[in-house]
Parts: sequence; C-alpha cells; structure tokens
Amino acid sequence: MPDFIALTGSVSGLIWLVGAVFVAGLVRGFAGFGSAMIIMPVASSVLEPVQAVIFLVAAELLGPLPNLPSALRVGKPREVGKLMLGAVVALPVGLWCLTRVDPLMFGWAISVIVLFLLILLVTGWRYAGRLTQPLVVGTGALGGFMTGFSGIPGPPVIMLYMASRLPIAVIRANFLLYLLAIDIVLFPVLWAAGIMVWPAFLLGLLVGIPNLIANVIGARLFDPDAERLFRMVAYIVIAASAILGLPLWKG
Repeated sequence: MPDFIALTGSVSGLIWLVGAVFVAGLVRGFAGFGSAMIIMPVASSVLEPVQAVIFLVAAELLGPLPNLPSALRVGKPREVGKLMLGAVVALPVGLWCLTRVDPLMFGWAISVIVLFLLILLVTGWRYAGRLTQPLVVGTGALGGFMTGFSGIPGPPVIMLYMASRLPIAVIRANFLLYLLAIDIVLFPVLWAAGIMVWPAFLLGLLVGIPNLIANVIGARLFDPDAERLFRMVAYIVIAASAILGLPLWKG
C-alpha cells in the first residue's frame, strides 16, 4: 500500500481514484458506458499520462465480467467486431502520441475533451445518416486512437449507436462488449511497446474489485424506463469529474 500511495502522490489521491472507479462502475453497469470519462480526469490529475491509461485499463478489466454473458446474448458481436477492426489499426497511433505529450497538457486535454463530448451528449447531438460499414469501421478507428491517446474509447461509438434504431438494451450490450474488447487489446499493445508500468497496473487491478461490485449493482439497477434520469445523474458525475481533474487544482 505505501508503494501505491507513493504512486498517487498522497492518501487523498488514492481515495479520489477509488471513489471515481466505484462511481464509474455504477454508471458502466447501468448504462454500459461513461466509466472512462469518469475515471480518466481524476486519474490524469494524480498519475503520469501513461500511468493513468494503464491504471484505467487494469481497473476496468474485472468490472464488466459479471455482465459479459448477458451482453453476448443481447448484443451484436459482429457489429462490435467491425468497430474493433478499425480500433486495432488506430490504437498504436494514439499511444505513440501519448508517449510524447507533456503531463500538464495531457491533464488539460483530457478534461477539455471530456467536457466537450459531454456537451454533445447532453445536447442530444447525433449523426443522422446511414450507418454504413466504412462508417462503423472508421468510428472504431477514431475510438482506437482516443484509447491510445487518452484512454477514452467510448464517445465516438456512443454517438454512432445513439443514431441507430436499436433497442437501448442492445446498444448498452454493444457498449459493454466494445469497451471490454478494446481494454483487452490495449494491454498487450502497452506491453509490446515497452511502456507498461506494473505498479499502476497492479493498483488498477486492486481498485478493480470495488469496480466489479459497482458494475453488478449498476446492472441490477438497469431499467430502460428510468434511463433518462440515470443518464442525467451520470452526466453530472462526468462533468464534476472533468472539472476536478483540471490541472488548475494542482498547487
């Protein structure tokens, strides 16, 4: 534990991480998305850029597993496969950019990106055209780049599926499958690139236990009829997380 405290800079930093990961698990279990947007602003405020991404990947590996069987039954794995085709190609490019960015700039970029995408989500902006195969693969590529650079793979795919006429249960299941798949792919890429930070990974796995519990709770709370209220709460949490993660608050 002392090593983890040293990694995060203080006990309060560790507490903020645990709290963010637990809340993110509730949101992920219920809505199928939003967890990275909650975790990354906080993680980027107490960890180095690469450490923050590694922490996020590890923290989210365990959480969605209890909901995986249901997602496979309800979702559309083939569609997720098309998304991942683009993501696998673009992810290393984003990771390359991550290793060359200044930590302070990284913190600002994460919070600004999250707030901008949150505004798009809240205002209901969405793509109104036809969901062609090149569009799906291209959206996956954009998500892959964002994963490598910021650890936030969801927003492009969220925008895409919100434009579809699929039932909300199917959309939620696809989100879960895509986000879990991209986390699994990111781990060996980090390892192969020689930038794996094991203390950050182990800290993420440890904090992943309350994330798993929160995912189970969130899944049990899932009710399509209450979706609007819950998403509004999720948006508030995401906004608060992005604001708290601003480098402005660092002495």
